[in-house]
Formats: sequence, structure tokens, C-alpha cells
Amino acid sequence: MMGRRNVLIGLGAGLLVSGCAAGGPAALYGLSAGSAEIQGRPKGRQVLVPRPRAVKALDTQYIAVVDRGPVYSYFPKVSWADALPSLVQTKVVETLQNTGLLRGVGLPGDGLLIDYQLQMEIRSFEIQLANADKAVVEISARLVNDRNGRTVSSRIFKSEVAASTASPDKAVEALNRAADQVFADISAWTIQNV
Repeated sequence: MMGRRNVLIGLGAGLLVSGCAAGGPAALYGLSAGSAEIQGRPKGRQVLVPRPRAVKALDTQYIAVVDRGPVYSYFPKVSWADALPSLVQTKVVETLQNTGLLRGVGLPGDGLLIDYQLQMEIRSFEIQLANADKAVVEISARLVNDRNGRTVSSRIFKSEVAASTASPDKAVEALNRAADQVFADISAWTIQNV
């Protein structure tokens, strides 16, 4: 077990060098929007979703693998299709739009007359190797009334899914399952509180 982890960490350490030398990643991975099936009446509210904050190790296109410490490394020769915070922002917007329960959901610059901001911080979005391999997605969220700047509600959302590190495909599949749950929970909470 430790041998496999050391190999993965070692491969991840060389990602930046090998990625540049090979002309970029061999595969780009995306995230799916959460499957939020929320019952209720439509609300005449408009929500702005700014780009989430994240530590520098997660504010990247690389797919994070974390061992004890935490020590961050990355899957070699693959990456997210965009910087992780931008990808999360887009998929949270899609998840909220897919509910059909808000008048509008948008990104900064969309020109909406905003009622609330959904501010987020990505705390974890990684494959964790300590104990058992698992995909961990943790996002703290805060709903802010855009008219007076007051926080309406705040909450931390977290999901863990057993993961395989045998291939990036398997790891990303687990991350997508964990993210799907978090995005759906954030959407339900947002609609409940606006």
C-alpha cells in the first residue's frame, strides 16, 4: 500500500515538468452538474455565483492527490478542463439553473439585478490516501443579501466517496460522485434560504 502511494506521489511531483515537456495534458476532465431534484414553488429571486476561493494547491487545473501532512501531489499527464474554482462555479450555476426554481442564476458580468450572492470556498476537492483511498469534496458556502451585505445563512457541505487510484478515470468518477452530492445539497440549501 505504501509503495503504491509513494509511486503516485513521485509521479505527481513530476507533473509540472512532464506536462510542459510533453506539450500539455493527455486528457482533460470535466465535472457534471449536480442532480438536484428539489420540490417547491418557483421563487422570484436572482442569485449571483462568484468564483469560489481556494488555497493555491487547489486553485489549479491539476487533479489533487493528498497524503498525510497534508502533502499535495497531482495525477500526471491529466488535468481538469479549467481551473478547479471556475469549474465548480460553472457547475453550481448549472445545478441551480436546472432546478427551475429561481428567476435567474448568473456569473459576475451577466448583468442580472442580484438579490443574493452565493459565496463559496473550496476546502477539499481531492483524492485522499490516508487510511482508505477516497474522493473528498468539501465546500463552505455563505448566502449574502446583495442589497445590505448581510449574511443570511452559512454552511459547510462535505461528501466522501470510496475511490480507486488505479487510473485517473476511476478517481475522477469518484470525485464527480462526491461533487454531485455537494452541488445538489448547496442548491437545495440556497433555494430554501433565498
